[in-house]
Amino acid sequence: MVVAQRLRKGACNSARGAKRLVTDAVKTARRLLGPDRLLLVRMDSAFYGRGPVRAATKGGAAVSVTVRMNTQIQAAITTIPHDAWTTSEYTDAVYDEQSGRWVSRAEVAETSFSAFTSGKKTERVPGRLVVRRIPDFNAEKKRAAGQHTLFDVWRFHAFFTAADPTILDTVAVDKTHRGHAIIEQVHADLKNSALAHLPSATFTANAAWLVLAVMAINLTRTAGVLGGPGFAKATTATIRRKLINVPARVATAAARRGGAVHSAR
Repeated sequence: MVVAQRLRKGACNSARGAKRLVTDAVKTARRLLGPDRLLLVRMDSAFYGRGPVRAATKGGAAVSVTVRMNTQIQAAITTIPHDAWTTSEYTDAVYDEQSGRWVSRAEVAETSFSAFTSGKKTERVPGRLVVRRIPDFNAEKKRAAGQHTLFDVWRFHAFFTAADPTILDTVAVDKTHRGHAIIEQVHADLKNSALAHLPSATFTANAAWLVLAVMAINLTRTAGVLGGPGFAKATTATIRRKLINVPARVATAAARRGGAVHSAR
């Protein structure tokens, strides 16, 4: 379900309005799921900031947010002992954008980390820095050509999390963090339907259109879940074609053949 949405005006960066959006999303999810359910807010590196992260933790949710590979993160990675890395064989391959290749082998490790130490102490968020490293295929290509390196060369991908380590250990929290592709499917559904274009040149009208589009996709996906396991992961286009349009056509045809249709209120 999409529990929060916001239309932003003009050219702006991804983090604009993120604090309010995270606050609304966590509040709605907490109201729907109850006070005892565990919540995890997963965000990309564009949202790694005091506002969104503190909004999530203040609402009682854990965070899992990708971090940029700056000097502070690089220094933290160097403190991880060599024997702390755990091999993780992925069920599905992972696409490495820098090398342009799919990989299926990686190692993960973690170290304690406090986010936003440059600010006030009250704004710091304690947690864990989880690091995934994969082989540098450029170095492996050279090794295959006989140009051996003195040591293994890796590419590092890190994220900050405040998840409880007794619930999500290093390997589990890494797999959970990589499960973000679900929301991308929802985005694709929205772009293939109501958000294929915005209908107005007026910002407020388009903002209302976005709210209605989210309501429609939530109701459609709920109908798919109620329709059985065959529709639980179906796209909204499939649900509309098989669960909504078919009975709608039958009802329309029946109204024509039966003459007048009476209804009671």
